[in-house]
Amino acid sequence: MSVIEIKIPTLGESVSEGVIASWLKADGDVVIAEENLLELETDKAVMEIPSEATGQLQILIQAGETVEVGQLIAKIDPSVSAPVASEAKVEAKSVEEAPAASSAADGASDSSTLSPAVRKMVVENSIDPNQITGTGKDGRLTKADVMQFLEARTTSVPEAPKSVAAPKPASKPVTVSSESETERKPMSAIRQRIAERLVEVQNNAAILTTFNDIDMSAVMSLRKKYKEKFIEKYGVKLGFMSLFSKAVVQALEEIPQLNARIDGTDMIFHKHVHLGMAVSTARGLMVPVVKYADQMSIAELEQAIGDMAARGRDGKIMPDELSGGTFSITNGGVFGSMLSTPILNPPQSGILGMHRIEDRPVAINGQVEIRPMMYVALSYDHRVVDGKEAVTFLVRVKQCLEDPERMLLDI
Repeated sequence: MSVIEIKIPTLGESVSEGVIASWLKADGDVVIAEENLLELETDKAVMEIPSEATGQLQILIQAGETVEVGQLIAKIDPSVSAPVASEAKVEAKSVEEAPAASSAADGASDSSTLSPAVRKMVVENSIDPNQITGTGKDGRLTKADVMQFLEARTTSVPEAPKSVAAPKPASKPVTVSSESETERKPMSAIRQRIAERLVEVQNNAAILTTFNDIDMSAVMSLRKKYKEKFIEKYGVKLGFMSLFSKAVVQALEEIPQLNARIDGTDMIFHKHVHLGMAVSTARGLMVPVVKYADQMSIAELEQAIGDMAARGRDGKIMPDELSGGTFSITNGGVFGSMLSTPILNPPQSGILGMHRIEDRPVAINGQVEIRPMMYVALSYDHRVVDGKEAVTFLVRVKQCLEDPERMLLDI
């Protein structure tokens, strides 16, 4: 049988190279077809590349190296096929390297729900996977779950023993080397690209932000009333993002300038809405795009948004799923943000920022009532969108969400 060549696949629109972030298998390991071999990091996403066949792996390009689309990075010899022996080899190596973590390693190897990448992280860091709550499908652990657990463990500082005396003040000033007080780390390809794009949009767009607030009473009542039936019928929870997305789609129909972009001296108006959904991941901010959101029902939007968010956090988003957006939504409220001015995602002309919901006193028909309120912010490119249009858009979003029946009836 001939040797199988593993090459860097097509990475999507405008992506020609990436960096091998890590090999999930060692040189000489026997791998199984469709088993993930490595993590490849581009300026848009981190993806796992699977094996094309079962056999013995020969690694040609090491982790940390930059590779181009179509470049040969490894070979697989299909004449060597012993997946059981390979698995035993990996487990033996893990136990040898971390004997103190035998219970965690055994638990990981016995669990069929752990991916190879997650299993490797659990073993190498002596973690009991039962201590971590999984956010993946069916409660499975993701790499992001493990990384957050490690960060929390690292940042937790144990209380100093009471028997240790407090240090006496220095009798003279102490000179501390700045190098000894800092740690230098290279920026990832994703972080570098984020930095470039943020500077680019600040330099090339006339960004302005307008604000409004939304009484979330009606939307919250709608969710409470139909949440069980919605789950039974569609298999997903009815969240705020799908309702906001529907409101945005309807508002963009009235204000198409916010669904447009500048190309030289021309304005390009998009006939469909491709919604970017900002997702915070362990490697930085990603904005996967829900294509043709204007043609989706609320249930379809909820399913698409949930899928995109989960795969974004798990590093499963493909580069072409991060391009082509015409308008974006970002939700800082999940982190507790009360108000912010979101930055545009170029070349888009608008982005809607959601924030936390909190009870506030408001005047209703001449009476003061406590209502669940949310501030919303629209950042827009003033070269494309006038202030009147921006305010009108935000008012339409507010009207849709404060009267969701009107939104669902599209009137």
